[in-house]
Amino acid sequence: MTNKMKAAVFVEAGRILLQDMPIPEIGPLDALIRITTTTICGTDIHILKGEYPVRPGLIIGHEPVGVIEKLGSAVQGYKEGQRVIAGAITPSGYSNACLAGCGSQDGARSSHGWKMMGGWKFGNTIDGCQAEYLLVPDAMANLALIPEGLSDEQVLMCPDILSTGLGGAQSGEVKVGDTVAIFAQGPIGLCAAAGARLMGATTVIGVDRLEARLSMSKHFGTDHQVDGSKVDPVEEILRLTEGRGVDVAIEALGTPETFAQALQVLRPGGTLSTLGVYSKNLSIDVNAFAAGLGDHRIISTLCPGGKERMRRLMAVIASGRLDLSRLVTHHYKLDDIEAAYALFGAQKDGVLKVAITM
Repeated sequence: MTNKMKAAVFVEAGRILLQDMPIPEIGPLDALIRITTTTICGTDIHILKGEYPVRPGLIIGHEPVGVIEKLGSAVQGYKEGQRVIAGAITPSGYSNACLAGCGSQDGARSSHGWKMMGGWKFGNTIDGCQAEYLLVPDAMANLALIPEGLSDEQVLMCPDILSTGLGGAQSGEVKVGDTVAIFAQGPIGLCAAAGARLMGATTVIGVDRLEARLSMSKHFGTDHQVDGSKVDPVEEILRLTEGRGVDVAIEALGTPETFAQALQVLRPGGTLSTLGVYSKNLSIDVNAFAAGLGDHRIISTLCPGGKERMRRLMAVIASGRLDLSRLVTHHYKLDDIEAAYALFGAQKDGVLKVAITM
């Protein structure tokens, strides 16, 4: 093995380039993974546009599927050559945030410079997985073995997209018999729709402005598909619910407009579960929020991580209760990742998710 690898590197706003980078040196608790498949996330596009700051020279990507190449001297319970995934969020298991039950914020700082999402390290605070090799920190807390019979593509959504989408339904505490509206039917919104159905929602409403995504949402469990380019989503959802509103609204796009719409369709005492990454300030409509007296709840969720979370998600896939293969619409080699970014960033050709292979 040489000491160099190919990797997608953030250079500056508007430029992520394929470059040669050193293969990581691992510590006692780390693992080195040879990446076999990864993908591009909407958050990576925020990084590319300069809307989310990371340091120049950082390798991007946080959705790894691969094979254990090397284990740190203190890592137990794994063998080289095993197929694994690691979550986009890699909690240590022993930080204050982890011990308080919020591993996604592991490593967050608040002293003169709060950095949210501390548990999101890959492609944020350490090198990520759009590369031939990846260092996984705290390997015993984060490496999850891929069950026999599951392909890379079947588990590719588990590290982030499925964990985030399902997390939105879980944070919203969807209950049996609930009516749920999901704003945006991109990959995360589609997984939120599937998650709401898995948790017992009996009416699921998908909202989007793209016909192809609304058509796809039928396969992920939505009962009604609302085209925001043709009707007012708020009026249509209130019509579908006979004026009652929804028990849970999940916002999966990250725009002030969809946030406001999600708030306006809540029933009294309903929950707005937000998953979006917002690059603009949000405002709350005083009437939709019942002047703060409507018993509403607003909760945000950062993709839950760790090996037990990944094990559970892969168990859902292995059980046949959820098929995410439709989400992978395009395939690229790592050598062509710049073209993949151009396609995904422009949302051309009906792209949902891109599988990047080595």
